[in-house]
Amino acid sequence: MATVPKSPRIVLHSILAVCWCIWGILHAIIIQKMGFALKIGILDSCITNTLLVGGFMIVNNTFQYYLPQKEKLWYLIVFCAALTGILVLIDYLILLAIFRNDASFREFFQSSVPVRMGVIAIMLGWQSLLTILLNTLKEQKLRDDRKNEIEKLAKDAELFKLRQQLQPHFLFNSLNSINALIGIKPQQARTMIEQLSDFLRGSIKKEDQQWTTLSEELDYLQLYLDIEKVRFGYRLNTVVTCDENTGKLQLPPMVLQPIVENAIKFGLYDTMGEVTISITANKDENGYLNVCVQNPFDPETAYPKRGTGFGLSSVQRRLFLLFSANDLLTTNATDHQFITTIKIPQPKMQELEPVV
Repeated sequence: MATVPKSPRIVLHSILAVCWCIWGILHAIIIQKMGFALKIGILDSCITNTLLVGGFMIVNNTFQYYLPQKEKLWYLIVFCAALTGILVLIDYLILLAIFRNDASFREFFQSSVPVRMGVIAIMLGWQSLLTILLNTLKEQKLRDDRKNEIEKLAKDAELFKLRQQLQPHFLFNSLNSINALIGIKPQQARTMIEQLSDFLRGSIKKEDQQWTTLSEELDYLQLYLDIEKVRFGYRLNTVVTCDENTGKLQLPPMVLQPIVENAIKFGLYDTMGEVTISITANKDENGYLNVCVQNPFDPETAYPKRGTGFGLSSVQRRLFLLFSANDLLTTNATDHQFITTIKIPQPKMQELEPVV
């Protein structure tokens, strides 16, 4: 829980101390104006206001552990009234013991009891309301912090689940391809197993990373493309085009592989010829990293508009959990080309750095 910095707390206490001194001086002056010596006014002020400070401490300690509900606010009235009566009685007994030989002051005090009780009750009431308000706000902040922590844990758990689901999704496809190659092309199958091993080793290293640069992500993506090129041979071509200023831009690790996998799926599965997958990256005027993955498709055999299956939907969900925005992944199909675009806000643009 956030605490008040030391310097502002000292300033606040200093202001309260000054206000209390002014109130004490006014109390003493009022007693003097009633025809009593200044010494009597000072003693009356010191004793009465010291008791009042004690009352404030009782209020603070009481409502620190007990906050009356709306339907039980009459507890507050009874409490303040009882505490006021006790403070005035103690004040009377102390002053009576000090000025027992001063009949005029005793008579003055007795006549001023209603005023004293009213002033003390009002001040205790305000103090009680202020204490209840501050403690209520503190409790609300604690509840909000707990809620945010629970939501963060749930978000992290979902992100982890998505990450863990993506790897088997790709692994199963690769193992099926290796199985198909073992009988007819054992050397390519062995090569694919080695590349798959490198890919999985890289994914393990990325598990604890919050961010990775675009250059590192493209190097990692090349491991996946090497596996797919063994699988599809000459039919798969890739073209990667990046602006010079995008290499050091950051993005969540392993966010491009599902998108490229989706492009390969809808670009090669329903065709027999060569297919080129284009990957372009640039930085827009808002400082976002834009990455576009483009693949051709046959509108008679493919259904690109249905291409937001597990791969793309998982990426979209992951970006939403990280950045709280639904428009960071978009798809578009034009002129036999299916284009998937993601926009990645940079870490310095975020109030909170996302945890993957």
